[in-house]
Amino acid sequence: MRAALLCIVLASLLAGCGDRGPSSEGAGAGTKPTLRFSGIPDQDTTRLKERFEPFARYLADRLGVPVEYVPTADYAASVAAFTNGQIQFAWFGGLSGVQARHNVEGAHAIAQGDADPNFYSYFIAHRDAGLTRSEAFPQAAKGMTFTFGSPQSTSGRLMPEHFIRQNTKQGPEAFFKSVGYAKGHDKTVETVESGAVQVGAVNYKVYDRRVKEGTTDPEVCRVIWKTPVYADYNFTAHPKLEEMYGAGFTAKLKQALLALDDATILAAFQRASFIGAKDADFEGIKKVAEALGFLD
Repeated sequence: MRAALLCIVLASLLAGCGDRGPSSEGAGAGTKPTLRFSGIPDQDTTRLKERFEPFARYLADRLGVPVEYVPTADYAASVAAFTNGQIQFAWFGGLSGVQARHNVEGAHAIAQGDADPNFYSYFIAHRDAGLTRSEAFPQAAKGMTFTFGSPQSTSGRLMPEHFIRQNTKQGPEAFFKSVGYAKGHDKTVETVESGAVQVGAVNYKVYDRRVKEGTTDPEVCRVIWKTPVYADYNFTAHPKLEEMYGAGFTAKLKQALLALDDATILAAFQRASFIGAKDADFEGIKKVAEALGFLD
């Protein structure tokens, strides 16, 4: 009798567990889908982890939805993940943001760093190149070895190439002895500082941060020119956000970005705050991208 009763109790418990199973896996009515985001891999992986993991926790608390950072292999992969809807928003450079919005109708820039409306690049050179800092484009770099950053980088490729063409009336391959591509801004600085390449173009914030930290010697790896300013990094939101979380969620995300005041998270982005952004802010980048064939 006791054995039969025990069997009935166990069967009841097992049935109860089975009823709860689907809900625990996300099938329950109250379960919210995970908000996935990424960012262009413009720096080394340690920097990216330092930047995005605390940021994801902040957004999850603020928005009340699960938030996951999705790393990508390169700039093109970040744009592809956004285009395919695998991520719902991203921290893009000026160029990658333009490309993403070009690919996805209804996608919009919603925020940027306080420094991003007036961004610029440095042209840097190894001291053995014999180049010194100047207000004018370094014409004396003609015939030297040169490296851009990532091929799709705004501050490490697009705008430096634009300024090279504007000031020399030549393409980079004609002006320099050789042209290479480093995998990120840190790598650009390291390549020039090692003497492997004489001249390079880099995001000014990365160079300044490395000098401040003591990882780059400004006497060995010198700034020789500061470019004119342009708009750069931005958060771009996918229209899928409204489908996943309801009307008004994109505005809620934007407000969460603008309200971020955690100094540690902001420092990882090398920004003092985030401010509003709109697609028109990057119209200049779009025109350069079109002229150089980056939107084909």
